[in-house]
Amino acid sequence: MIEIVEVSPRDGLQNESAILSTAAKIELIERAVRAGARRVEVTSFVNPRKVPQLADADELMAAVPRYDGVRYAGLVMNQRGLDRALAGRVDEIDIVVVATDTFCGRNQGMTTAEACDTAASLVQAARAAGVFSTVTIGASFGCPFEGEVLLDRLGEVLQRVVDAGPDELALADTIGVAVPSDITERVALAAKLAGDLPLRLHLHDTRNTGVANAVAAVQAGVTTLDASIGGAGGCPFAPAATGNVATEDLVYLFNRMGRTTGLDLTQTIAAAAWLQQQLDKPLPSALLRAGDFPS
Repeated sequence: MIEIVEVSPRDGLQNESAILSTAAKIELIERAVRAGARRVEVTSFVNPRKVPQLADADELMAAVPRYDGVRYAGLVMNQRGLDRALAGRVDEIDIVVVATDTFCGRNQGMTTAEACDTAASLVQAARAAGVFSTVTIGASFGCPFEGEVLLDRLGEVLQRVVDAGPDELALADTIGVAVPSDITERVALAAKLAGDLPLRLHLHDTRNTGVANAVAAVQAGVTTLDASIGGAGGCPFAPAATGNVATEDLVYLFNRMGRTTGLDLTQTIAAAAWLQQQLDKPLPSALLRAGDFPS
């Protein structure tokens, strides 16, 4: 089975000019859950001045409906964010370490080494609180400021993150530069260093390679992928960043390949159409445009 982590409520909304109400975000989460999502990245507990689209993180977590078997995640950058996430009763935390110093400085105001130290502290605190932790290495495939990220550099960061002891490790193609051969190569490196640590991939479709990269990831042994309803999303700290690979595009892909995701394609497309209306802009989803086949 391919597990899809639904990230539209967080990564899907953080770079949009439209700011959805808390009620609309709850509706998006409910639509995702009705479609079959069982892991949902709900929000980000960061400075609301930096990401105003997610300024209602505390209110949202207090109001979001709870369902048996559904796990809610919140992104945290520091101890203050973790404290807020724990107060909001998150089931998981996501921590980001960006692979290059320049991007890490833009994203979280510290070097990559400092971010690794912070991640280790947050992982330890989350474990003490009984909360699952994922560390995502941003810009694992390329940086908008430094360009190519060499394998040796990624390997150094991977080792630091593995040593931090999270429950899950994710590689992020934050600016959508990877091609399938990159996925194969870097997943192999991560698997070698991570041992039994579960791997996850966070793909952006900036250059129309997201679906191909998802196939390469699964062929390389990854069974957990991030995706965003409608393909919404982007990073406010990366120039020209666009959305995650669309959830419905992956559901269609894996359905046709005979791989299950647990997600209902019709309901996911309907959720994408609803989100497109809320954002008042076309979303890049292929299935939203073309529909299922056979129709």
